[in-house]
Amino acid sequence: MRILAISGSLRAKSLNTEFLRFAARVAPHGTIVALSDGLDRLPHFNPDLDTCPGPVAVTAFREQLNSAAAVVICSPQYAHGVPGTLKNALDWVVGSGELVNKPVAVWNISPRSTHAYGSLTETLRTMSANVLPAACLTLPIHPIRGLIEERDANPKLAPSLNEALAALVAAAKDTTIHDAR
Repeated sequence: MRILAISGSLRAKSLNTEFLRFAARVAPHGTIVALSDGLDRLPHFNPDLDTCPGPVAVTAFREQLNSAAAVVICSPQYAHGVPGTLKNALDWVVGSGELVNKPVAVWNISPRSTHAYGSLTETLRTMSANVLPAACLTLPIHPIRGLIEERDANPKLAPSLNEALAALVAAAKDTTIHDAR
C-alpha cells in the first residue's frame, strides 16, 4: 500500500516534513509512506495553463497522487491559514479530480494550528476527498523534534501514529475493493 505524504512546508528543516519521514520509518509492514516532492516547482494556479499536456510539475504532482492509495498532509499554519504553496497544489487538482473519494488524513503537529487544520479539512472535503477523522491527528506534544529523531523515540507518539496509519490503510483497502466492483 502506497501513501503519499505531503508537507505543507518548504523549509529544509521543517518539523512537518520530519514528522512525515518519521511516519515512513514506523509505517507497518507492507505500507510505504512516500514523501511528495515538487510543490515548490508548481506554477501559480492559472486555469489557462491547465491544458493537455500541462506544466511538467503539475503532471508529475498529479501522477504522484494517482499512484497513491491514500494521502496524508502535515502542514504548518501561516497567518491563521494554509500555506500558499499547499493551497496552490490543491488548486491544481480541483478540476482534475485526483483527490475525489481518495482517503486523506490531515496531521497537525502544533495544537495551536487550529485555523489551518480547519481550513485544510474544509478545502479537502469541498474537493470530495474522503477525509477520515480516525486517521487525522492533532498532536499535543511540543516540541516534537526530539520525539521524531529516533524510530521509537516516544511511546506516546508511535501508537497514535500507528492507529492513524492503520485507519488510512483500512480505508484505502475498502476504497480499492469498492472500485474493483
